[in-house]
Amino acid sequence: MTMKKILFAAAMAAGLHAFTVPSLAQEAQEAEAPAAPEQPVPESSAASLDELLQDVVQGKLSESEMHQQRVQEFRQQKSEQERLLQQARNEKARLERRSADLEDTRAKNEEELIQLQQQLDEAKGELRELFGVLQQVAGDTRSIVTGSLVSLQTRAKGIDREQALADLIEKSSRASSLPSIDEIEVLWQELQRELTESGKVTQFAYDVISADGTREQVDLVRVGAFNLVSEGKYYTYNASTGEVIELGQQPANYVAGTRQLANAAPAETVRFGLDPTRGQLLQLLIQKPDLMEQVDQGGAIGYIILAMGAFAVLIVIYKVVALLLTQMKVKSQIKSDQANTNNPLGRILSVYQENRSVDVETLELKLDEAILRETPAIERFSTFVKIISAVAPLLGLLGTVTGMIATFQAITLFGTGDPKLMAGGISQALVTTQLGLVVAIPTLLLHSLVAGMSRNIIQILEEQSAGIIALHAEKERA
Repeated sequence: MTMKKILFAAAMAAGLHAFTVPSLAQEAQEAEAPAAPEQPVPESSAASLDELLQDVVQGKLSESEMHQQRVQEFRQQKSEQERLLQQARNEKARLERRSADLEDTRAKNEEELIQLQQQLDEAKGELRELFGVLQQVAGDTRSIVTGSLVSLQTRAKGIDREQALADLIEKSSRASSLPSIDEIEVLWQELQRELTESGKVTQFAYDVISADGTREQVDLVRVGAFNLVSEGKYYTYNASTGEVIELGQQPANYVAGTRQLANAAPAETVRFGLDPTRGQLLQLLIQKPDLMEQVDQGGAIGYIILAMGAFAVLIVIYKVVALLLTQMKVKSQIKSDQANTNNPLGRILSVYQENRSVDVETLELKLDEAILRETPAIERFSTFVKIISAVAPLLGLLGTVTGMIATFQAITLFGTGDPKLMAGGISQALVTTQLGLVVAIPTLLLHSLVAGMSRNIIQILEEQSAGIIALHAEKERA
């Protein structure tokens, strides 16, 4: 019985050993090595303990062979890995040697480039400064050509002057190459073209933008390098966009010459308003307000001043005509012995004829009374002219104060950053002062004229009255 228990225990131990979990080292080796085909576990078919013991012995032998096979495979793979590792190390060493060779080559190339650059600099000598000046002059010429009206005409013919100069500038700025003679000739050719065309008046077709914003093709007349005109219109050239734009407001005093210029013969002389600043003076000229715009800047006070001035002029015209007629009648009355009541002197003579029998003192009083009665009619409305000449500058001062108030209000609200916000008040202040003086000075002179004519007539009446009194006194003494 005891023998049977021992054999049974041995069989169980062999069976457990056959199904033992492999160690961590074995799992790592199996993971690195290719998976071997699984061996089928032999099933025990023992009928007795002896057969079972025999099966256990045979299973242990099979397991030992299998472990030996795995160890052999692992050793083979290890040798292969070592071979690959050695191959990688060899490749690394080769590449490191290659990198070192390339680094040496780069250092040698840099030294050679420095030597070649020194040789190039020595070979260039003074040419470096020469081409520096060439680059600068080409840049200045390019800026002139870009905004030139001559370029506008050549562009219409398909010639790009700017690109040729840009290529020359780019070639002159290089340190490794120099521009050729043909490329340098482009500079003086363009300078000569600009100089020659600046003295010509030519006509060419070009698409322009009219004042209403539409595009149309017109026959432009280029006056040197200064102005573009066409049939009574001035045009400006925007170099940044390449567009030709009609002026929104044409300078009225210079339009007639543009029409004559377009139809003039080659040798014909035409009076033309030339703008040597290439449009800047024209822009300032059209921005200058005309007379009505200046008057409108004065506001309501400006119109009141002008209305008063017009009223004063009408009064003066009426008074001058009336005084001239009166003066003619008075002079005619002086030459006549009969008193005519259609003039002041005739009415004074009629007073004398009615009072021939009175004494000298009474006659003098009567004649003085007649002169005083005629004086208001002679000096009528002269006072209004004098008042207007005094009130007009005061209204101008009122407009000045009003404009300055508006200016300071704009400064309070918006600050002094934008002068245009203050321009309205300043314009009103200056324009009203100007209008007040413009009205006051002529009306003051006209008042002096009317007053002088009135005093002349009154003086004639006083002289004639004094003569009548003297004649009456002589008769009375006789």
